[in-house]
Amino acid sequence: MKKVKRRANAALLIALLLVAGLAVYLVRLAEDGGAWAGYFTGGTPGGVIIDRNGVTLYSSEDGAVSYSEDYTTRLACYHLVGDSAGNIRTGALRQFRDKLTGYSIVNGASSGKTLQLTVDSSLNAAAYNALAGRDGAVMLMNYETGEILLMVSTPADDPANPSATPADGTYINKCLSASFVPGSVFKLVTLAAAIENIPDLFERTFWCEGQSVVGGAVLKCTGSHGSQTIEQALANSCNCAFGAIALELGADTLARYAAKLGITGGLSLDGITVPSGNFDKAEEGSVGLAWSGIGQYNDLVVPYSLLRYVAAIANGGSVMEPTLLGHGSLERETELIGAETAGRIGEMMNYNVQNAYGGQWTFPNLNVSAKTGTAEVGDGTSHAWMTGFLNDPNHPYAFVVLVENAGGGLANAGPIANTVLQAAVAAGA
Repeated sequence: MKKVKRRANAALLIALLLVAGLAVYLVRLAEDGGAWAGYFTGGTPGGVIIDRNGVTLYSSEDGAVSYSEDYTTRLACYHLVGDSAGNIRTGALRQFRDKLTGYSIVNGASSGKTLQLTVDSSLNAAAYNALAGRDGAVMLMNYETGEILLMVSTPADDPANPSATPADGTYINKCLSASFVPGSVFKLVTLAAAIENIPDLFERTFWCEGQSVVGGAVLKCTGSHGSQTIEQALANSCNCAFGAIALELGADTLARYAAKLGITGGLSLDGITVPSGNFDKAEEGSVGLAWSGIGQYNDLVVPYSLLRYVAAIANGGSVMEPTLLGHGSLERETELIGAETAGRIGEMMNYNVQNAYGGQWTFPNLNVSAKTGTAEVGDGTSHAWMTGFLNDPNHPYAFVVLVENAGGGLANAGPIANTVLQAAVAAGA
């Protein structure tokens, strides 16, 4: 009798486990069925991809694939959309396949859905043209909503007529998947750490005579700036001042802020993994530590990570997490720095534009806060950077521009930033 009872109990347990397993399967099927359907069907997914204004960027019906009719739009949106061969890891065709695959638990897979992205393809085209054949990355986002309005990486290819021998870097979305020497744009990270850890920062003056000696090595500056406040030091992009600040803060504090601000922390964009940048802790008191606070040494930054940080500065210290899909009702906000710190940095970035970057000559009819960077890469060339935001409640845009091996940040990245900001304001994106 006991043996029969044990067998009955065992059978009941197995039955309960089967029911529980079936319940888990049905829940997963309802939640992930679209992704599973896309995985098992293979090939180019059906459906339609449109931009924020309804412009068709990709369409696939009955196996017939087409992209935008406009050649420049196809190139400008190459890394955003992806290609039929799946070469672009971050492209919507790979990353959002489940959202393109029409699926219901009742009817199974269907011919596809329409996926609307937050990007304005006309802004992508404007940025692509402004890069004028140079390699680089450009992004623009609404810092109040988190919507990414522009994302361009070059070189690109024509997905409708792919090249047999694409240029090096064609398959890499440099906005999301590549890191670069930041140069002086990294001073915004050092500045945040200084504001929150050096109580008398704004009462001090910093001396610069064109170079300083640190640990027996020479740290060169871009000019002889004399006595300057921290606000003037940022506008001058003074290496002597920020090298001294880095030495005072120490490697541990700088590394902590690089991680806290997302420069070296693991990030993602709508489930797309964004690689970490790099900040190596140089020896205390060394010239390497001084250079690391200036954005050289072994520093590396992903353009997306820098955009996210600058968007937080513009938004009072908290970043509305960026998105290509739109947040809907599930908006996510992350505090990176205090509101007072963000306000101070924003004011100093505006001072940069008005007193060092040409103000209205560089950005006609725009109120811009920004920081440039000219990042030495070790081969005699420099990457040109500019990042910042508009002080305009009707057009709350943050941006980042990188032009590889182009030279000075203001001369080369500045005009591109102006082009995309003017286009965005005109479009009312």
